[in-house]
Amino acid sequence: MDILYLMILCSVSLAAVFLVVFIIYARKGQFEDDESPAVRILFDSDEIKEKEEPDNKEDLKNKGENNKIEDKSE
Repeated sequence: MDILYLMILCSVSLAAVFLVVFIIYARKGQFEDDESPAVRILFDSDEIKEKEEPDNKEDLKNKGENNKIEDKSE
């Protein structure tokens, strides 16, 4: 019977800890933005890829030199 009291005490205290953590993060605004994660998948990722591509040949040359340095260091 003592173990039952111990398990009830542990489960209630663990639930209280989770409740306190939930309240803290709810006040910080963790759960306010429900809409954008659901809609984010609908946007094209081509816009991001276009921004990452280098526009001039100097960037490609520097990138190639950096790769040579990395190969030597391994």
